[in-house]
Amino acid sequence: MVRNSTKFSFKIAALVAVFVAVCFASEPNLPEVDAPWMKGEKLTFSLGWGFITAGSATLEVRPTLDGKTEFLTYATGNKTINKIYPVNDTVYTRVRNKGLMTEVFRKRLHEGTFHNTSVIRFDRKGEKAWLSDTVFTDMKTRKVKRSADTAVTIQGAEHSIMSAFYLVRTLPLKVGETSRFSAVSGKKRYELKVIVHGRETVKSVLGEVPCIKVEPVLDGDGIFVSKGRIFIWLTDDERRIPVLMECEIALGSIKAKLLEAK
Repeated sequence: MVRNSTKFSFKIAALVAVFVAVCFASEPNLPEVDAPWMKGEKLTFSLGWGFITAGSATLEVRPTLDGKTEFLTYATGNKTINKIYPVNDTVYTRVRNKGLMTEVFRKRLHEGTFHNTSVIRFDRKGEKAWLSDTVFTDMKTRKVKRSADTAVTIQGAEHSIMSAFYLVRTLPLKVGETSRFSAVSGKKRYELKVIVHGRETVKSVLGEVPCIKVEPVLDGDGIFVSKGRIFIWLTDDERRIPVLMECEIALGSIKAKLLEAK
């Protein structure tokens, strides 16, 4: 059970992937995103199952000198968990500020004996997303177990999993509404939707804060290993800070709780 909960906990990038709500008609018409966190942000979370704190994750926003934005995600197990099942995951995304359109998405997963590196490069004009995916048997020697290159046809406004997460934080999120969009993850293009359930007050490191509760739903299968429902609570203000994320599993739930916001 520790292994299952830990493995899912550290797929934080995948967990947040589907929290997005809109797909614009075409890239040239996309608006410039000017959210408060675009100037820089660092959010730190604890990751746990039940009473067990399995590790931590960090979501960071960095503006670049050339007018673009980088999203960085780090996840690792605590000392006890890493002795049993070592985890060290990183996700890097570079986006254009207009519509948060991804240029490149890079993911590196080190979970137990599983080592994977994948890169997706978006060619909007060519209507292709180019994926390079490699699984290693040994990271020290860089011995390759399998490797594949794939091209996915896109329509111009698809997101990566991280740009999708940040875009949803810019939206009105009206209670009772369901919105849809498209994203590329793995070797496929997926149709995703987010349901806005309602408003709740959540006790967090920021105090008792009014939040909006949303639920992502994947039309198809492929991004999530778990079949449980996933929920996220965003602060009901212009920052839309995710104070709590929760995924239901067979025995309880996996939770990511906000520890610090800078």
